[in-house]
Amino acid sequence: MPSHIFADRPAAQPPERGTVDALIQQTRRLRGEVDAVRRDTLVDDDDDPQGRWQRALCELAVHQLDDLDEHLAQLRDGVPEETIERELLEGLEAEFAPQPGRGSLLSRVGSAEWNLLTDEVTWSGELYQIFGRSPDRPPLTLDELPTFVFAEDKDLLTQMVTDCLIDGRPIDGEFRIVRDDGSVRTLHMMGEPVLDADGGTASMWAVVRDVSELRRSQLAVRETRDSLQRQRHIAQTEHRLAVELQEAVLPPWRGPLRFPQGSPDALDLAAHYLPSSSSALIGGDWYDALHLPDGETLLSVGDLTGHGVTVTSGMAMLLGALRGMAVAGAEPGKLMGWLNQLLDASVQPALGSAVCCRYNPHTRTLTWAQAGHPAPLLFRDGTGRALDAPDGVLLGATPGAVYAQASEQLEPGDLLVLHTDGLAPHRDGDASRTRLLSLAPRFATARTAQDCVRAVMEEFDEGGEREDDACVLVGIVRGT
Repeated sequence: MPSHIFADRPAAQPPERGTVDALIQQTRRLRGEVDAVRRDTLVDDDDDPQGRWQRALCELAVHQLDDLDEHLAQLRDGVPEETIERELLEGLEAEFAPQPGRGSLLSRVGSAEWNLLTDEVTWSGELYQIFGRSPDRPPLTLDELPTFVFAEDKDLLTQMVTDCLIDGRPIDGEFRIVRDDGSVRTLHMMGEPVLDADGGTASMWAVVRDVSELRRSQLAVRETRDSLQRQRHIAQTEHRLAVELQEAVLPPWRGPLRFPQGSPDALDLAAHYLPSSSSALIGGDWYDALHLPDGETLLSVGDLTGHGVTVTSGMAMLLGALRGMAVAGAEPGKLMGWLNQLLDASVQPALGSAVCCRYNPHTRTLTWAQAGHPAPLLFRDGTGRALDAPDGVLLGATPGAVYAQASEQLEPGDLLVLHTDGLAPHRDGDASRTRLLSLAPRFATARTAQDCVRAVMEEFDEGGEREDDACVLVGIVRGT
């Protein structure tokens, strides 16, 4: 359960910036008030033990509030990922919230004085709690204190005490102890020597603060930040690999392309890939145009679900298989059935949609099939329509699925648009089709397929807020 400090919102939610700003202002105001108490009401009198305890406690409170101010500023201005914010918030709550057997913040600050002249040792009740020691037992002497300290920290404690007693230096350092119950605590000790009239060290006093939860919180924040940096590095590497793989697989042509080359009946082609702005990962969308050995042209677009290197590699496998089977003479319907079997038998099952067309430039016949994909759009004489789609389910959805195919007789000047459904927000296929059909007047005046692609890019410019990646391929039938 969150502490009363954060009772106005669930602990699992990242804090809002305005709320953190308000906490920072409260912390700074409280820090100023504590500092004023330290300056105005406390007297620096080394002969007054009560005054020394009060002064040390005020200094610790100021130090604690400075730490809190720094942590809250990091929470507000640091790395904005929710994981960091949540870890830091939980750590701060753990530091300040009362917990069973531990008490409040002030109960974790104890004091002690070791009198070197009388060998008398005085501990506050809070210090007994910090060490997990019964108040019925005598306090630890300076010689006994190291028996509770971690072996790695004993030299540090011995050096601090020696510097204080011999050289008169103040104590300010941390060490770890192991209590009788086996629990480990991290303690921060501040202290000074008390001199007698001759200038010799008569006693040493110290204020001890249990900072175990604070240090664990800081460690959690550091580990979370390091983990986030590693994840970022992995994501950047994965993104680079996906981009390189996609660029290696998708057709390298830029600008218009004509198949077959030099023919008066060539198909004028242009295509474009639109990356997502909401995801740093590359998706599985593709476009393709390939001149086949029998003189026909293969046109296809598709989308493999998901993002990242795995999906991009799956897209590369699918596109390679599609090209190979098309070169071997497979008709679109049969080709879709084989692609479905390939995805269904894959070690990493996936779903995909695609449309595949074979265009015969001599008869101007378009034969095509689709697998759960938007139908091609045909524009003629200033108007456009979607072709009637033959039956076909998503690739990888149903083993042994059969895909029908359809034919369309094209005319010189006809324009075809193949696209994936990520053009419009929310992958709205109907919205994509409606907006593309509204471009018919612009297509009618366009001179090249590349001009038509530019018109599509302008229409679907979502102001940098594209939710998914998409592809569009435009082909114009040339000839007399």
